[in-house]
Amino acid sequence: MNKQQIAYISFDIVPAPKGAAIHIAAFSQALAAAFGDIALVTVSPTAEAIDNEQIFLQVQQTMLPAVGRNLISRVLYFQNNLRVWLQNRQFTAIHIRSIYEGFVIAFNKKQYCEKLIFEVNGLPSIELKYRYPGVAEDRELLHKLHTQEQICLTVADLIITLSHVTAAYLQNRDIPANKIKVIPNGVDFDVFTYHHSGGILPATIKRPAVIQIIYFGTLAPWQGVNLAIEALELVNKDVPADLTIIGQARENQIKKLKQLALKLGMADKLTILEPTSQTQLIEHIHAADIILAPLMPSDRNLVQGCCPLKILEGMATGVPIIASDLPVVRELGENKVHFLLVKPGSAKAIKDAVLQLHNDPKLATNLAKNARQRIEEKYSWKLAGATLTTAYTQLGIKRLSKI
Repeated sequence: MNKQQIAYISFDIVPAPKGAAIHIAAFSQALAAAFGDIALVTVSPTAEAIDNEQIFLQVQQTMLPAVGRNLISRVLYFQNNLRVWLQNRQFTAIHIRSIYEGFVIAFNKKQYCEKLIFEVNGLPSIELKYRYPGVAEDRELLHKLHTQEQICLTVADLIITLSHVTAAYLQNRDIPANKIKVIPNGVDFDVFTYHHSGGILPATIKRPAVIQIIYFGTLAPWQGVNLAIEALELVNKDVPADLTIIGQARENQIKKLKQLALKLGMADKLTILEPTSQTQLIEHIHAADIILAPLMPSDRNLVQGCCPLKILEGMATGVPIIASDLPVVRELGENKVHFLLVKPGSAKAIKDAVLQLHNDPKLATNLAKNARQRIEEKYSWKLAGATLTTAYTQLGIKRLSKI
């Protein structure tokens, strides 16, 4: 049996226009640069396996199919393929992101690796009910999910998470604090460039005739996208405004948003676009006057926690941000310094903030400048990668020797 250094395994499609795929790409490249060849295992976008392709320098990717009519059947299909792939392989370290791929490994850790790293971004026992509402009433399934999560958390030698809110939640689940490392998301400054007014004095900045508002990211229920549409109607009672939504969503989610816009008389003010490349996304952002991140006060955001990549990326662009006043957002910056924070779940609060920025161009400019500086100082992928590799070396995993 040949022993390899590191495998990074995730029940996600990579590459893809999603925060998870961006995160995986950044972390796998950081690990490869520090420790040598990485085996990256992800979900195949087709029903066929794609084996051993170099996706980045020293990152060899294997894509395993996850076929099925629902999430559970797709997970089981992927797990069976993963077991086959793991046969006759052993690693110094395996890095997982969820129980979907991780439980297979945690249940047989000694067979597959010396060290197990569990990167906790979201936990199905909390998040799954938002995608499948019936799950909330299925106590047996929730108990099974919670149990599998707890096994992975307990067996892991290192737990990486994105926010201190999540770290506190994991400690409440009896995970020792010294086993948890908080590593926030980062931003690619080559993509999310800073676009500003080029030295024009704030007093001379012209307010736009029509306020261009943008939301980008997934359209999951905890993101509060419906609030953005409700706020759009309120804003238009005072000032003309348009809203562009860019993100991944199911057909029924888009249908509900369009129905809401039609009901509120905002159908001609709303544009919904499919996920796009980061290069195209930044063009849309730079054409906007305000970015919205109206996160809802749900257990997903308040109890489990998160690190909203959309807020970090938005803070880098020179466009001011309005976001919900939640602890996970306050970790990223200061209200009225780096962004405007508003009462969660309130369309009126969003409207008031939009009008505040519209009527105070100097405030909007200062927020954008301060936000970019904050991101450059604290939220680069380079810094996140350095923190990650340091955590690995503290586990005893050897770096590449430098000649």
